Amino acid sequence: MTPTPNNSPLGPCSPLFIVRDLATSLAHYHGQLGFDIRFQSPEIDPFFAMVGRGSAQFMLKAIAGVAPTPNPARHAWAKWDAFIFVDDPDTLAHELINRGTTLRVPLGDTDDGLRGFEVADPDGYVCFFGRPL
Repeated sequence: MTPTPNNSPLGPCSPLFIVRDLATSLAHYHGQLGFDIRFQSPEIDPFFAMVGRGSAQFMLKAIAGVAPTPNPARHAWAKWDAFIFVDDPDTLAHELINRGTTLRVPLGDTDDGLRGFEVADPDGYVCFFGRPL
């Protein structure tokens, strides 16, 4: 696709997830999913971080008095909070399982023409890792 003034190419997107406990979330994204911790703030007792793997990136923020509200908790049809495109979901699923990650929905082909799997984080945010068939 050739970019035009009204169709500029876009880069990666970084959704913000409000979390209960930043340390717990970082342990999940780093330890279970293999994301790098790219930024934390403030230095002492951080409440904000950015994690990423390849071009996939999330911002995580603990806000006192504000509870996480994942899409699946709001409506059954809103089953994902993020779609992460993966060329080879089979290999990634096996890697994550070997890391001890529990897949919320196992690797497979979906009714809507995708191949991949789902992982839920400690706050209930659901990420689908996959690609079109």
